[in-house]
Amino acid sequence: MKLGNTRADERVVPGTAAGDGADRTPARRPKAGPAPRRQIPGFVLSWGLFLILVGMWQLVVRAFGVSIVLVPAPSDVVRSLVDGLQSGFLLEHMWITLKEILIGFGLAIGLALVSAGLITQFRIVDKAFLPILVLIQTIPKVAMAPLLLMWFGIGMTSKVLTIALIAYFPLLVNSILGLRSAEHEQIEMLRSFGASEFQIMRRLRVPLALPHIFAGLDVAVILSVTGAVVAEFVGATGGLGYTIQATNFNMDVARTFAVVVMLSVIGMSLHAVVVTANRWLVFWAPSGKEHARDL
Repeated sequence: MKLGNTRADERVVPGTAAGDGADRTPARRPKAGPAPRRQIPGFVLSWGLFLILVGMWQLVVRAFGVSIVLVPAPSDVVRSLVDGLQSGFLLEHMWITLKEILIGFGLAIGLALVSAGLITQFRIVDKAFLPILVLIQTIPKVAMAPLLLMWFGIGMTSKVLTIALIAYFPLLVNSILGLRSAEHEQIEMLRSFGASEFQIMRRLRVPLALPHIFAGLDVAVILSVTGAVVAEFVGATGGLGYTIQATNFNMDVARTFAVVVMLSVIGMSLHAVVVTANRWLVFWAPSGKEHARDL
């Protein structure tokens, strides 16, 4: 019997010899299934829907002759935005608001991380200060903004503190949750090998807390933009919030929409920075990678 002459794509019928001249039935290869559908990226769908909505907005305003004082057309908003950027007026006020956001957000990060570390490491700090921090958080920040204005003046200090107060608590809660996410067995194992509390914090607690911290950063950075506008509404001599009030007083609604667009660009840019940092620093977390890929 010569098995070497049997082709790989032929099978032997049961009950017959391979070399006795019996009929050989070629084996059927499995049929190829349908090709997998190519998914459309999320940003393409988002921008496509956005452009459709803007186009409908343009058509409705022009078709019904809506006054520019009530709702300007997107073309009017773009024209006002371009004029403001070319003259440097919007860029000047944007830089003021951006400085307030960055300083206030940075202050909130420092305070939240230090507070979370103390609360998770010392039980007495947890029992004494955490209820007070929750009580402070229940106070509306809009009500605190006029007080901060009275105490620290109309300059940048009151705006920075308002932003820090608004961004502080979401980051604090996520940081505490992350620092407490380490399993008790993991901590005891490191202690059995002679690791100090600082080494446990650096090698175990902080890496496990990073996904939670970046989730808090993502929320806090958006709230920082809101805090800047609220603080400038209360009292300011510059900034995009101040510009919105000035344009509303002058009934320049197209310029108001242009300022709102710039605030959205600032918020989206800061959000993109946080997501990118999350993707590079917390590369082992699948949720962070999937979220970054969807964006």
